[in-house]
Amino acid sequence: MIVSNPNGVNSRARGSAAETYQFEADLSLKRLRDVLDATWQRLDVEPDVVHEFEVRLDQHWRPLFRLLMHLYGSRYDFFYHLQQIVITAAEAWAARSPILRAQDYHRINEPDWFTSQKVVGGALYVDLFSENLGKLRQHIGYFKELGLTYLHLMPLFAVRPGDNDGGYAISNYRSVDPRLGTVEDLRLLADELREAGIVLVLDFVFNHTSEDHEWALQAQAGDVEYQNFYYIFPDREIPDQYERTLREIFPTVRRGNFTWHDGMQQWVWTTFNNFQWDLNYSNPAVFRAMLEELFFIANTGVDILRLDAVAFIWKQMGTGCENLPEAHMLIQAFNRLCSIATPGLLFKSEAIVHPDDVVKYIGERECQISYNPTLMALLWESLATRRVSLLAQSLSHRHQLPPRTAWVNYLRCHDDIGWTFDDADAAAVGINGYDHRNFLNRFYTGQFEGSFARGVPFQENVQTGDMRISGTMASLAGLEQAIEEDSEELKELAIRRMLLLQGITLSIGGIPLLYLGEEWGMLNDYDFVKDPAKAGDTRWIHRPKMQWHYLDELDDHIASDSQSIRSRIFLSLQRLIALRESLPALAGQQMQLVDLGNSHVLCFVRMHEAHRLIVIANFCESPQTIAGNLLRTTGLGRFFEDAISGETISTSEPFELDSYQIMWLERC
Repeated sequence: MIVSNPNGVNSRARGSAAETYQFEADLSLKRLRDVLDATWQRLDVEPDVVHEFEVRLDQHWRPLFRLLMHLYGSRYDFFYHLQQIVITAAEAWAARSPILRAQDYHRINEPDWFTSQKVVGGALYVDLFSENLGKLRQHIGYFKELGLTYLHLMPLFAVRPGDNDGGYAISNYRSVDPRLGTVEDLRLLADELREAGIVLVLDFVFNHTSEDHEWALQAQAGDVEYQNFYYIFPDREIPDQYERTLREIFPTVRRGNFTWHDGMQQWVWTTFNNFQWDLNYSNPAVFRAMLEELFFIANTGVDILRLDAVAFIWKQMGTGCENLPEAHMLIQAFNRLCSIATPGLLFKSEAIVHPDDVVKYIGERECQISYNPTLMALLWESLATRRVSLLAQSLSHRHQLPPRTAWVNYLRCHDDIGWTFDDADAAAVGINGYDHRNFLNRFYTGQFEGSFARGVPFQENVQTGDMRISGTMASLAGLEQAIEEDSEELKELAIRRMLLLQGITLSIGGIPLLYLGEEWGMLNDYDFVKDPAKAGDTRWIHRPKMQWHYLDELDDHIASDSQSIRSRIFLSLQRLIALRESLPALAGQQMQLVDLGNSHVLCFVRMHEAHRLIVIANFCESPQTIAGNLLRTTGLGRFFEDAISGETISTSEPFELDSYQIMWLERC
């Protein structure tokens, strides 16, 4: 029986809230059927294609409805937007190519495909790597040669002129930056990567648009509908109320989170830069508009979308406007709609926040994969301290993830290094978090006595002492210092540090991601200051241009049986990637720490189905002795072979790890 409540909203008499939602969801979908049928007729979609969509729509509708109802159910125009969202999803599925639909089918039936040990990633800026998308297609063989099966292209859509935050100030989501090519070039690249067995990853910058995006231009022209796409205020009254609980992301660039716009004579919410306008997701029109952009990008052939700045997408007065429950609901709603219309697509979260908050974005129904900023930061921390206590403490309770999800493990990316470890984890091993971050900042900028690093500060705040670190992997690991001092011993140690870190990310569980240039040990590029659009952002120091003549050098040294530093790094990393792909134990996320009683050595066991592999890594320049009996009881065997060196280890006696050595041990 249906009764009306005092507010005029129908509900089941004496029914639970869940039953009420189910009834309202089912009734809403029933009312939408005619509109959906008309959409199929208008688009002339084959009956079997319609059937596949509607099966998934029925499967995901109730949880999707619940999410949208929570976010937008109080809006007067809720049902209109609900109808438009369904039409948008249907149109996206109808526009999906037969090849992508076939891939969708396989991924629906193999939902953990991305957890294979054969998935190894690389990230790059198109213009710095190959000038444009057309030339990038010519280098697919290079990716295959290195062993990559996952390629993340940094933002490549149309951006504002001049400073555009490294491509994250997007003017048009449906137009590639003309300096890089066209949307058709992107589709061709996606097709050829797919044929080569390489998945394509792009950014979805959905917290903000550029000030010159069409929506923002309409807002500046006085269109109230588009002004409601953003947070725009006539005076400081409301912005000042928000500011009381907001943090500043780039305090050295500007203060506060709002920018005065002379043309409109109003204040605009700009969390990051004054030319990046935050979108107002409390408006369902924004959700629907961004859904259309998401589906357009997905249908170019993209396999994974990196969701940029996920922590910031929902605002609420009196909070820090980060990591709010509605932010998760928004992503979950996008996830459900993709499961209906583009089911082969995955989400990767970019949440550089507290470790407890990072993991909340990870789930089969939210973001299936996520950057692992804590592991990245703590690998560098262990390299600086020569101790693994804080790393092991964090891994002991932060590495495990839900089924059908994975970490993306990286050492460097386009961004800076922030020391995002948990202070409670630090305290548990006797470390003061604030003091330790100061030490790490001094160490990695080369200001600490005995440091091997050559990083530079990013966003240093003299008042608070806060700082992050820019620099390439090689410069941070000591190669720049070693070359400056022309020391063969220091060069050897730097190379060993780099291969140690790469060996961990390739084996610890998840998708390893290289920032292209790492494979050659490329150093800091100090010439970035010559470009006025880049000079104010030290992150450009670790975004060097690809030097293609390195390949000629590699060929020369292979032929002469002599190796340069660069060719040694490349060949060693290439071999590690090939070894990873051959070791089934490295699939999935299952990892168990082993305490060897040595603060310099990290040890863990990787397990997948019946396969086991023991990883032992020395984070110190001094050799370390390991008790063979500990290896026997951990690996349940008497003899082990190191897959990396080929050395056989007997557990009847102690064995030695050389400086910065890593072993991948299998039972003989």
